[in-house]
Amino acid sequence: MAGFNPFLSGAFAPPVMEARRWIDGVTFPPERPLINVSQAAPVDPPPPALRAAMAEAVLADPDAHLYGPVLGNDALRERLSENINAHYGAATSADQIAITAGCNQAFVAATATLAGPGDAVILPTPYYFNHKMWLDMAGIETTILPCDETLLPDPEAAAACITDRTRAIVLISPNNPCGVEYPPSLIAAFRDLCRARGIALILDETYRDFHSQSGAPHDLFSDPDWDDTLIHLYSFSKSFRLTGHRVGAVATSVERLSEMEKFLDTVSICPPQVGQIGALWGLNNLDQWLASERHEILARRAAAETVFGALPGWDLLGCGAYFAYIRHPFAEPSNEVAKDLVHQAGILTLPGTMFGPLKSEGGTGLAEATLRIAFANADATELTELGNRIAALPH
Repeated sequence: MAGFNPFLSGAFAPPVMEARRWIDGVTFPPERPLINVSQAAPVDPPPPALRAAMAEAVLADPDAHLYGPVLGNDALRERLSENINAHYGAATSADQIAITAGCNQAFVAATATLAGPGDAVILPTPYYFNHKMWLDMAGIETTILPCDETLLPDPEAAAACITDRTRAIVLISPNNPCGVEYPPSLIAAFRDLCRARGIALILDETYRDFHSQSGAPHDLFSDPDWDDTLIHLYSFSKSFRLTGHRVGAVATSVERLSEMEKFLDTVSICPPQVGQIGALWGLNNLDQWLASERHEILARRAAAETVFGALPGWDLLGCGAYFAYIRHPFAEPSNEVAKDLVHQAGILTLPGTMFGPLKSEGGTGLAEATLRIAFANADATELTELGNRIAALPH
């Protein structure tokens, strides 16, 4: 048999797929159905009017079935630039925007322009596992930046991690997996650090539309030279429920996009046409609907804070956007606790061991002690039931 790429072989398996295998062959009685809080993706389809617009395009628009521009359709790039400008008080232009086949591809393509084997990228922990997986597969060293129990990264600690091999720092706000929202001053401090050290700040705002703060969550786009340091990532998967249609975006310099175009052309050629049509229709027509979605997610966040904040022996460390990050009271590590929850409580969630190094690997011990609850698909009644099941567990 031919050999394998050691970088790819060294990356861990897809965590959500691993968790799904935990429920294979398990029967959940009707009176206690499975509560699946493992994946941070909408389970409902897009609103009917959006689906109708996409269906009409499939039937009537011949271009919906053809290759399009590598960096995305011009109309969507222009409209997203306008949306960013309105949301952030910015002055971006369409030629600073690219559309990608999902936000993961936006991260991969942006990172590919920055770093190669032997270079390093700083990830605060807990990290988003797909970011770590890509860096491993690309032979890029992950420099771990541990967060304390505030779950906020420290710019001074990050500065101490930078070496001559460091190419970027990655931030996610609202955070996946922790849910915490980074204060504007903290984001600006990281931008200033990155600019002073000549590295990039990759800011992933996949969950921007569910931020508890109205208006702009930071002022980085108001800097006329924002694109010399900031690489901004966004996703339509959560805002318009287009997860299966794979539509993400990146805002960065024209020069960097020309490099990204090389990468994207060899991977996907162009982002999916029907997804782009849906995203453009959503931007033009779904402001009020999205505001209602945000209101519902914030209500579920409040319910999650009430439920998890009242669990005896459990600590709610972070809560926001789609996520609650909680510390369990058991002696066993979180990967064992998560598997036990399937059988003992009919709950599927992800352990902190999927979001950071083990203590034996240099971690702080937070990974073994925590669970991520993706609560966005659970209403207040389901969250209450989730809390009741957890409270009934033997300690």
